[in-house]
Amino acid sequence: MKKHYLLFSFFFLLTYVSGWSQGTVTTFDIKALQLETTKKIWVYLPHNYETSKKKFPVIYMHDAQNLFDAKTSYAGEWHIDETLDSLQAQVIIVGIEHGNEKRTEELTPFSNEKYGGGKADAYLDFIVTTLKPYIDSNFRTKKGKMDTAIAGSSLGGLVSYYAVLKFPKVFGKAAVFSPAFWINPEVYTLTENTKKMKNKLYFLCGDSESETMVADMNKMIGLVNTIRCSCMHLTKSRVVEGGKHNEKLWAKEFGKAYLWLF
Repeated sequence: MKKHYLLFSFFFLLTYVSGWSQGTVTTFDIKALQLETTKKIWVYLPHNYETSKKKFPVIYMHDAQNLFDAKTSYAGEWHIDETLDSLQAQVIIVGIEHGNEKRTEELTPFSNEKYGGGKADAYLDFIVTTLKPYIDSNFRTKKGKMDTAIAGSSLGGLVSYYAVLKFPKVFGKAAVFSPAFWINPEVYTLTENTKKMKNKLYFLCGDSESETMVADMNKMIGLVNTIRCSCMHLTKSRVVEGGKHNEKLWAKEFGKAYLWLF
């Protein structure tokens, strides 16, 4: 008991002297009737959530298995909690686990002739009509669109961008990392037919991902710039030299995206 007391005293002293504190990560399960499944949700709460009465903006993120824990990830983690802790960030992260073999189905708006898919509407309906109301009811959140972002990479980048087109009054901001526009080129036409767009968009990719990644992303940015004037400063893009299509790139760049979006 004495040993535990001394350890606690040391920890308290370290926290007091350095001002360092950490956020917390918890999980829960929720029924996703739209997808005929149950989803595991990971929630990151900022370092001062329990000691304040503040309300916080929210970022909804895909592929939660890869966000916080290397043990649950497929090929490394994003280190979201460590990054946000280091920034003392004032934001809640809601990570949605992908459906494993159904991941492509959930994260693609349209069916691809080779890879199938095309159930992103149901996936986003789950987020907007089931998950977000639950989060807003059970956590202290800011509910407005400019306090609600969506973020992901690869197929997650694709569906994050699509979410802004489909629900512009829900998601005011999006981090679109290494977007897999190639699997659903229909999103280019969808963008061309969009009359206005006032959402903040952070596009990112590496120049060593694929032969078409940079060109595909820049094509979409060009279309966005035909909808609105670049003078509005609502679009940010970054191409990382030597960046590859992996969690290492996305983990390294997430903090920059967060700071620009919020």
